[in-house]
Amino acid sequence: MTEMIADVSKYLMILLAAMYTYWNFRYFGAAGEKKRILCTRQNRLMFLLHFLAYGVMFLKTENWRLPVFYGVQAVFFLCYLFLYRKLYRNRSDILVNNVCFLLCVGFIILTRLSFEKSVRQFVLVVFGAAVTLVIPFIIDHAWQLSRIPWVYGLLGLALLWIVYRSGHESYGAQLSLSVGGISLQPSEFVKISFVFFAAAMFYRSTGRRQVLAVTAVAALHVLILAMSRDLGSALIFFVTWVFMVFAATSSRRYLGLGILGGGLASVAAWFLFSHVRVRVMAWRDPWADIDNRGYQITQSLFAVGTGGWFGMGLYQGLPGKIPVVEKDFVFSAVSEEMGALFALCVVLICLGCFIQFMMIACEMQAMFYKLIAVGLGTMYISQVFLTVGGATRFIPSTGVTLPFVSVGGSSVLSTFIMFSVIQGMYILKRNEEEEDRYETDC
Repeated sequence: MTEMIADVSKYLMILLAAMYTYWNFRYFGAAGEKKRILCTRQNRLMFLLHFLAYGVMFLKTENWRLPVFYGVQAVFFLCYLFLYRKLYRNRSDILVNNVCFLLCVGFIILTRLSFEKSVRQFVLVVFGAAVTLVIPFIIDHAWQLSRIPWVYGLLGLALLWIVYRSGHESYGAQLSLSVGGISLQPSEFVKISFVFFAAAMFYRSTGRRQVLAVTAVAALHVLILAMSRDLGSALIFFVTWVFMVFAATSSRRYLGLGILGGGLASVAAWFLFSHVRVRVMAWRDPWADIDNRGYQITQSLFAVGTGGWFGMGLYQGLPGKIPVVEKDFVFSAVSEEMGALFALCVVLICLGCFIQFMMIACEMQAMFYKLIAVGLGTMYISQVFLTVGGATRFIPSTGVTLPFVSVGGSSVLSTFIMFSVIQGMYILKRNEEEEDRYETDC
């Protein structure tokens, strides 16, 4: 009986995720009351998906901690949705819904992989959600944020330098600092400070001198990250700089030079860093050394292939065989047990978030806010692309996490900040439109 319920639930969860995704894209073409109805439907689908997944896991394990953990999560999601609706009348409901959906998927797959790690992740998520709940208010009221570009730039460089000199090594790279027994990965937050720096600089001017100044600071960020061997973050910084310069200047020459520079930097990384050569060789032919350098990617491909379109079902696969599965390769775990169709829905929801970021960028009149939305959107979708591409062998693995789904406190908090900043700009724009309508009516 348990196996039959689990098997039926597997297909039902895929259907729920597909319907959620469909309504996510229907939202972009809807207006007024229709948008509210679509978002309400999404909430119902997410809570049902959440209930089914934890119900299946309980039937499989008979672990009585699971129903309690599920209940605590459900209360958190209800509170998060309620607080946003009470605090911010002109919020973007689709962004709030997608945050909850991606967190829901993350909790499900992390609970299946490790209950203890999932509980720790939940505590970090609650902290991140509570701390960043005030950010939309700050964005809506603190227009002086554009006046301090060098504070953002120098603070980011200082943090990266401290990590380079005193950081803890993890998987061959210096990534984290320990503060009061808590491990932090400053590069996750420096990504955001760099976007604010570049946006504030280009808000003042988009002349050649300003472009060179932003480029020099970007180069220093990338250089320190390269010396720390955190090449995944360095790549994200570089891509963000290229597209922010292009968005600010509309110069194809800068875009071409950026792409050329990226190609030359890739060649240099091949000669300078042995672990880059290892990852590229593992990507080119992982089967040649399946027991050593190709082990992680081959296990990931086995997981994705074994899962097929509909998945093995929760607790039916072997995702634990993939090293660091809860971080870099969580997409493989989702694909194996919940199916490629479900995993595709997760990717499409991430794409929907990126589209919302870009739509908000197009709506903003002030160059400062427009470039922040472009920069954060580029960082977000680059991280998604690197994670999914690495797990499916589309590109070499870069050691980047999937936002809101992978385990990691710094990643979750920085992603909360990104979404809260974008939410603040959406609210700012809607408030301005209301004021304009009120003045016109008067």
